[in-house]
Amino acid sequence: MTSEKIIALLPYQDPFLFVDELTAINENGITGLYSFKKDEYFYKGHFKDNPVTPGVILTEVMAQIGVVCLGIYLLKDEISVEKKPKIALTSNAIDFFLPVYPEEKVVVISEKEYFRFNKLKCKIKMLNSSGDLICRGYISGMLQASNK
Repeated sequence: MTSEKIIALLPYQDPFLFVDELTAINENGITGLYSFKKDEYFYKGHFKDNPVTPGVILTEVMAQIGVVCLGIYLLKDEISVEKKPKIALTSNAIDFFLPVYPEEKVVVISEKEYFRFNKLKCKIKMLNSSGDLICRGYISGMLQASNK
Protein backbone atom coordinates (compact mmCIF):
# COMPACT_ATOMS: atom_id res chain seq x y z
CA MET A 1 0.00 0.00 0.00
CA THR A 2 1.42 3.41 -0.98
CA SER A 3 1.68 6.40 1.33
CA GLU A 4 -0.70 8.32 -0.96
CA LYS A 5 -3.35 5.60 -0.62
CA ILE A 6 -2.94 5.52 3.17
CA ILE A 7 -3.43 9.30 3.37
CA ALA A 8 -6.48 9.07 1.06
CA LEU A 9 -8.04 6.48 3.41
CA LEU A 10 -7.67 8.68 6.50
CA PRO A 11 -11.05 9.64 8.00
CA TYR A 12 -10.02 13.30 8.31
CA GLN A 13 -10.22 16.38 6.11
CA ASP A 14 -9.12 19.99 6.25
CA PRO A 15 -8.95 21.69 8.72
CA PHE A 16 -8.35 18.55 10.83
CA LEU A 17 -6.00 16.57 8.57
CA PHE A 18 -2.46 16.73 9.99
CA VAL A 19 -0.52 14.48 7.59
CA ASP A 20 1.38 15.94 4.63
CA GLU A 21 3.62 13.04 3.71
CA LEU A 22 4.69 9.59 4.85
CA THR A 23 8.40 9.05 4.28
CA ALA A 24 8.91 5.51 5.63
CA ILE A 25 6.57 2.66 6.53
CA ASN A 26 6.86 -1.01 7.39
CA GLU A 27 5.29 -3.57 9.74
CA ASN A 28 7.14 -2.11 12.73
CA GLY A 29 6.77 1.63 12.31
CA ILE A 30 6.14 4.73 10.29
CA THR A 31 7.64 8.19 9.75
CA GLY A 32 5.67 11.18 8.50
CA LEU A 33 5.72 14.95 8.14
CA TYR A 34 3.38 17.85 8.78
CA SER A 35 3.93 21.58 8.26
CA PHE A 36 1.87 23.95 10.36
CA LYS A 37 0.34 26.68 8.25
CA LYS A 38 0.46 30.27 9.44
CA ASP A 39 -3.34 30.55 9.31
CA GLU A 40 -4.29 27.33 11.18
CA TYR A 41 -7.63 27.92 12.92
CA PHE A 42 -6.29 27.25 16.44
CA TYR A 43 -3.64 30.00 16.31
CA LYS A 44 -6.33 32.70 16.51
CA GLY A 45 -6.79 32.11 20.23
CA HIS A 46 -3.75 30.15 21.43
CA PHE A 47 -2.13 32.39 22.62
CA LYS A 48 -3.22 36.00 22.13
CA ASP A 49 -0.56 37.81 20.06
CA ASN A 50 1.84 34.85 20.52
CA PRO A 51 0.60 31.84 18.50
CA VAL A 52 1.79 28.46 19.79
CA THR A 53 0.51 25.06 18.66
CA PRO A 54 -1.67 23.52 21.40
CA GLY A 55 -0.42 20.27 22.93
CA VAL A 56 -3.68 18.55 22.03
CA ILE A 57 -2.98 19.34 18.34
CA LEU A 58 0.58 18.00 18.64
CA THR A 59 -0.89 14.83 20.16
CA GLU A 60 -3.38 14.63 17.27
CA VAL A 61 -0.58 14.93 14.69
CA MET A 62 1.27 12.10 16.45
CA ALA A 63 -1.90 9.98 16.58
CA GLN A 64 -2.84 10.54 12.93
CA ILE A 65 0.63 9.68 11.62
CA GLY A 66 1.87 7.28 14.28
CA VAL A 67 -1.24 5.23 15.00
CA VAL A 68 -3.90 5.76 12.33
CA CYS A 69 -1.61 5.72 9.26
CA LEU A 70 0.34 2.76 10.64
CA GLY A 71 -2.92 0.99 11.52
CA ILE A 72 -4.25 1.43 7.98
CA TYR A 73 -1.00 -0.06 6.69
CA LEU A 74 -1.21 -3.00 9.09
CA LEU A 75 -4.84 -3.63 8.05
CA LYS A 76 -4.08 -3.16 4.34
CA ASP A 77 -5.67 -6.49 3.43
CA GLU A 78 -8.95 -5.52 5.14
CA ILE A 79 -9.27 -1.77 4.44
CA SER A 80 -10.32 -0.32 1.09
CA VAL A 81 -12.40 2.50 -0.38
CA GLU A 82 -15.48 0.37 0.36
CA LYS A 83 -14.30 -0.76 3.82
CA LYS A 84 -12.97 2.41 5.40
CA PRO A 85 -11.12 2.36 8.73
CA LYS A 86 -12.94 2.99 11.99
CA ILE A 87 -10.67 4.41 14.67
CA ALA A 88 -10.96 5.10 18.38
CA LEU A 89 -8.19 6.55 20.55
CA THR A 90 -7.93 4.50 23.73
CA SER A 91 -5.06 6.12 25.64
CA ASN A 92 -2.10 8.45 25.44
CA ALA A 93 0.73 9.64 27.64
CA ILE A 94 2.80 12.43 26.10
CA ASP A 95 5.64 14.53 27.54
CA PHE A 96 6.23 17.95 25.93
CA PHE A 97 9.64 19.62 25.75
CA LEU A 98 9.56 22.38 23.08
CA PRO A 99 6.90 24.65 21.57
CA VAL A 100 5.85 24.50 17.91
CA TYR A 101 5.12 27.78 16.11
CA PRO A 102 3.30 28.62 12.88
CA GLU A 103 5.15 27.60 9.70
CA GLU A 104 7.20 24.91 11.48
CA LYS A 105 7.59 21.46 9.94
CA VAL A 106 7.59 18.46 12.27
CA VAL A 107 8.68 14.86 11.83
CA VAL A 108 6.76 12.09 13.60
CA ILE A 109 8.49 8.75 14.17
CA SER A 110 6.38 5.88 15.47
CA GLU A 111 7.49 2.43 16.59
CA LYS A 112 4.91 -0.33 17.03
CA GLU A 113 4.88 -1.69 20.58
CA TYR A 114 2.14 -4.24 19.80
CA PHE A 115 -0.82 -4.86 17.52
CA ARG A 116 -3.28 -7.53 18.63
CA PHE A 117 -7.06 -7.87 18.76
CA ASN A 118 -7.18 -4.69 16.62
CA LYS A 119 -5.49 -2.63 19.36
CA LEU A 120 -2.35 -0.79 18.28
CA LYS A 121 0.05 0.73 20.80
CA CYS A 122 2.95 2.85 19.57
CA LYS A 123 5.94 4.65 21.03
CA ILE A 124 5.97 7.99 19.21
CA LYS A 125 8.23 11.02 19.10
CA MET A 126 8.02 14.36 17.32
CA LEU A 127 11.08 16.29 16.16
CA ASN A 128 11.49 19.76 14.68
CA SER A 129 13.43 20.44 11.46
CA SER A 130 16.65 20.79 13.51
CA GLY A 131 16.15 17.29 14.95
CA ASP A 132 15.28 18.56 18.44
CA LEU A 133 12.78 16.55 20.47
CA ILE A 134 9.44 18.38 20.76
CA CYS A 135 7.47 15.63 22.51
CA ARG A 136 7.34 11.87 22.98
CA GLY A 137 5.15 9.24 24.50
CA TYR A 138 2.74 6.38 23.90
CA ILE A 139 -0.55 6.38 22.02
CA SER A 140 -2.98 3.47 21.68
CA GLY A 141 -6.04 3.05 19.52
CA MET A 142 -8.52 0.51 18.23
CA LEU A 143 -8.80 0.03 14.45
CA GLN A 144 -11.05 -2.03 12.24
CA ALA A 145 -12.49 -2.06 8.72
CA SER A 146 -16.08 -0.88 8.37
CA ASN A 147 -18.70 -1.40 5.66
CA LYS A 148 -20.05 2.13 6.23
